[in-house]
Amino acid sequence: MPKKALKRWIPDPSELKKRPSLKFLGKLLDDPNLFHLNRHSVSGAFFVGIFTAFLPILGQMPTAALLALACRVNLPIAIALVWISNPITMPAIFYGSYELGHWILGSPAVEFTLQLSWEWFKSEFPKLWQPLLCGSLIVGVVAGGIGYLSMQGFWRWHVIRNWEKRKQKRADQADK
Repeated sequence: MPKKALKRWIPDPSELKKRPSLKFLGKLLDDPNLFHLNRHSVSGAFFVGIFTAFLPILGQMPTAALLALACRVNLPIAIALVWISNPITMPAIFYGSYELGHWILGSPAVEFTLQLSWEWFKSEFPKLWQPLLCGSLIVGVVAGGIGYLSMQGFWRWHVIRNWEKRKQKRADQADK
């Protein structure tokens, strides 16, 4: 089952609860759904993590954690999937999201050059944020939905495959 493979990478819940930096969450971390490895919890975490990865915001990991807490899905998987958008992939993701938002909103094209400064942010970002947010939300929902459905299908396929193997093994043993 995918559960066995995932357990190797997911931290132990009791260890996470002991960390001083997470003490403020208190009883929220006691919810067993946050660490369960079942089809629904993992699929929901895929949606939350992938959706959050496409949001053009600072603090994607805390946002994914809060969404995972609110949706009661697997917390470590949701946080890990945020890293789909990393410093290498962010420019392509956000440019594509901006272009999609620009196309959907029918807004005029804005020529800009990216500079990492407060002045650029104050002068250029107000022109870009609406198409960027619109495109990011659409891409996030679609990509998250694909991740959710893919994990649901993969999990089901894996369970059926294991069931068939056990059934074949029993039939082989009965033939002997």
